[in-house]
Amino acid sequence: MTFATLSFLQWLALSGGILLVMALASAHVKRLPVSSSLIYIGLGWLMGPQALGWIRIDIERGSAWFERLTEIAVIISLFIGGLKLRLSPRDPAWSAAYRLAGPVMLVCIAGVAAVAHLLLGLDPPHALLLAAIVAPTDPVLASAVSVGHAADRDRMRYGLSGEAGLNDGMAFPFVVLALGWMDQGGAGAWVLRWALVKLAWAVPAALVLGYLLGVCLGRWAIRLRSSQRDTEAPSDFLALALIALAYVTAELVGAWGFLAVFAAGVGLRRAELKVVAETPHPEAAPRASRPDAPHPPAEHLVGARVEPEAIAEPAVAAGVLVAETISFGSTAERLLEVALVTLVGVLVGPSWSARSLLAAAVLLVLLRPVATRWLLSGTATSPHQRWLMGWFGIRGIGSLYYLAYALNHGLSGGAARDVISLTLSIVTVSVVLHGITATPLLNRYQAALRSRGPDSPGDRPTGAPASPGAER
Repeated sequence: MTFATLSFLQWLALSGGILLVMALASAHVKRLPVSSSLIYIGLGWLMGPQALGWIRIDIERGSAWFERLTEIAVIISLFIGGLKLRLSPRDPAWSAAYRLAGPVMLVCIAGVAAVAHLLLGLDPPHALLLAAIVAPTDPVLASAVSVGHAADRDRMRYGLSGEAGLNDGMAFPFVVLALGWMDQGGAGAWVLRWALVKLAWAVPAALVLGYLLGVCLGRWAIRLRSSQRDTEAPSDFLALALIALAYVTAELVGAWGFLAVFAAGVGLRRAELKVVAETPHPEAAPRASRPDAPHPPAEHLVGARVEPEAIAEPAVAAGVLVAETISFGSTAERLLEVALVTLVGVLVGPSWSARSLLAAAVLLVLLRPVATRWLLSGTATSPHQRWLMGWFGIRGIGSLYYLAYALNHGLSGGAARDVISLTLSIVTVSVVLHGITATPLLNRYQAALRSRGPDSPGDRPTGAPASPGAER
């Protein structure tokens, strides 16, 4: 990788200027009919070799650091995404997420692999690899359409958030399958071992391990903070420790670290739920006794500063822990999004492939919407929500991680250049399409909810009160 023409001080000034503009113009950016990711990718293209030429990157030579950077971004986003999901994994609101991360993803992998082989000329293992790389939806770039806070129970957002958390790990076995196929030259006994180890063991083990770690460490930390009246405990350290323990432990036992980190976030949220169920927050105790008024998320009941006497209440301690963890994670997530999406803009200029438009159209416009509409029938979602979930299959940082992983584990030569070009181009097309359409479609969705009222079938979230103005 080379940085051209600018000195360190000039780069520091440019970075500070970009962050300052995004901070001060946040309200104006939100009103624009485009996403912030689209702005970042345009900025990257401007600084790249196709325009100003300030940055030139060889992703093959820099694949090691690129893998680690994207890996960090994905695991932080997965953990924070899991922490925002407050409904029980058995709640019907999760059913769409399970189908999106399972059968819908498999249909998309099969369809993209077929197009890549039959129409784009990739050989079967490389076609499967490309399909697996672009299969997962993105937990980093989907903030506009995902669950924004723990009280958000909208089924469309819940389905997309749960899918993004699950399928970043569910796609990994197929990346490994494609790399094994390239290495072995064909099917054999190794395929059975792949199925047993990478699917039957690695997926459930990661989910159980991460969930238990999140619950146990969360309850322990809340109990300690409450009993010691500790208002200064670094919650960000606990979050980083839990992320590291879940990821490393899962990898050591042959499970998928991404799934374990997501499950750890869900488990930490479960710890908060158990605490407020046993000892409700003083302000929520009267409401929590009514079945139609569940206890609000604990973090919504704590202020910017909490006194030692107040944090003796376990629910207050839980609220402080969760609030500080989400704040830390959201900041880290935004910084990594700026850096990585800008790099995509830099990379896509010299790597752009017009052939990617065919694969992107099949994946984003045909396979994903049709499979979602079909396979989510019978779930607790309305047809409107199913069409939106079908459209908002945003590809992004997760695909970049898988691409870097493949480059570090056997992908090379002309095939590597094809896969790099197609992946970067498909991610860019996704960012552009979804960046342009997210705001108007979501505005129409919210207007439709308000006009139909909270009792419309499939629109009122599970557990939400059926009253005017109820959260949807």
